[in-house]
Amino acid sequence: MTTAVQTTVRPTRFRVLIAVMLFITVVINYLDRSNLSIAMPAIAGELDLSKAEQGLLLSAFGWTYAALQLPGGWLVDKIPPRLLYPACLILWSLATFFMGVIGGFVALIALRLMVGVFEAPAYPINSKIATVWFPERERATAIGFYTSGQFIGLALLTPVLSWLQAMLSWHWVFIATGLVGILWAVLWYAKYREPRESRANEAEVELIRSGGGLVDLARERQERARITKADLATVLGSRKLWGIYFGQFCLTSTLWFFLTWFPTYLVEYREMDYIKSGFLASLPFIAALVGVLASGVLSDFLVRRGVSLGAARKGPIIAGLLLSTVMVGAGFTDSTALVIVILSVAFFGNGLASITWSLVSALAPRRLLGLTGGMFNFIGNLSSIATPIVIGLIVTDDSFAPGFAYMTVITVAGILSYVFLVGKVERVAERSGEAVSGKAKPAGRAG
Repeated sequence: MTTAVQTTVRPTRFRVLIAVMLFITVVINYLDRSNLSIAMPAIAGELDLSKAEQGLLLSAFGWTYAALQLPGGWLVDKIPPRLLYPACLILWSLATFFMGVIGGFVALIALRLMVGVFEAPAYPINSKIATVWFPERERATAIGFYTSGQFIGLALLTPVLSWLQAMLSWHWVFIATGLVGILWAVLWYAKYREPRESRANEAEVELIRSGGGLVDLARERQERARITKADLATVLGSRKLWGIYFGQFCLTSTLWFFLTWFPTYLVEYREMDYIKSGFLASLPFIAALVGVLASGVLSDFLVRRGVSLGAARKGPIIAGLLLSTVMVGAGFTDSTALVIVILSVAFFGNGLASITWSLVSALAPRRLLGLTGGMFNFIGNLSSIATPIVIGLIVTDDSFAPGFAYMTVITVAGILSYVFLVGKVERVAERSGEAVSGKAKPAGRAG
C-alpha cells in the first residue's frame, strides 16, 4: 500500500523585487520632477527671471502632467506595464536631458511641459502594479515603501545634484538625471513581468490572489475603443472618490512646495550657498522618508490586528495632515534651525499621510483602476500648477510667510475632506448605462 506524502510548497517572494523596482522608478520619477527646483536659483540669476516667471516655469510640469492624467489612466488600462513604463521613462528622460543642453526660458518651459506629458501615467501604473502584485494586508506597506522613493532619493541625492551644479553648472543637473532614467528604462523592460508570467511560484500567486490581489487583471482586461459615459459617471459621481481626489490635492500642495520653492527659499530668503542649502534641503526629505515608511507599516499592522480598513488607511493620513499644519509656524521665526525643524515635522506628516494610493486600490471599481487613478492623480496634481504660481504671486521679496499660511489653510481643507467626504472605505460599484441617464441610484454614495 502506497502512502501519499503531501508536501507544502512555500511561496516565493518575487513581489519583493517588484516593490524594489517600483521604488527605484519613483526615485528617478521625483528626481526629474525636482531637479528644476535645485537649479532654479542659478537659472533665475542667469536668465534674470522674476518671482512670477520662476513660478510659471516651476509650474510648467504640472500643466501637462495634470491634464493628461485621464488619458494616462486610459493607457494604463490598455497597455501592459512592461511596455508602457519603459516607453514613458525613455521619453521623459530625453526631455530632461535636453533641458541641460538647450537654454532659454521658452525652451525650458517647452521641455518641462514634455516631462509632464510623459510622466503622467507613472503613478496610475504604480497603483495598478501594487493592486496586481500585493494582497490587501501587504499593500499599504508596499505602497509606503515605493512611495518613500520620492523622499529618500531627494534626501540623498539633492546634496549630490547641488554639488554637481556648484562644481560644473546647472546644465549637468538635467543631463545626469536624464541619462539615469534612460538606463533604468532598459532594465525595467528586461525584468518586469505579470505574476503568472514571472518567476513567482504558484504558491505565491495564490497567496496574492486569495489576499485580494488582482493577479489575473491583465487577462480580464477588455479591449475598449474609448472611455464611456458610464465610466466617467462612475469615477466622477461618487462622494467617496471626490473625497480622496480633493484630499490628494491638499496633501500634494505641501509636497509641491518642497519640490519647487524650498531650495529657492533657503538660498534667497535664508541666504545660503548652494552646497549648504542642498544639505539642509535634504533634512525634511529624510523626515518625510521616516513618515512614509512608518505609515505603510502602521496601516497594514492595524489591518492585521482587525482594525477596520477605513480606520487603518485613513488614520495615518489624517494624523499626517494634522502634523503638516505646523508649517505655519515657519513664517513667524527668524531662526534657520527652527525653520528646518518645523518644516521637517511638517514634511514628516506629509510622508505619514502619503499612503493615499491605498485608498485608490480599496475604493476604485476593479475594471476602472487606471481611470480612477488617473482622475485621482489629475485632481491631486492640480496642486503642481497652483502651488508654484500662487506662492510666486503672494510672497514678497522680504517675507515668505504668506506662502506658509496658504499651504496651512489647504492642509486643513484636506483633513475635512477625508473626515466628511470619504466615509466608509469600500469599493465603489460601477454605474450602468441606465445610471447615467438617471434611471438608477448613483453608485458609491453609501457609507
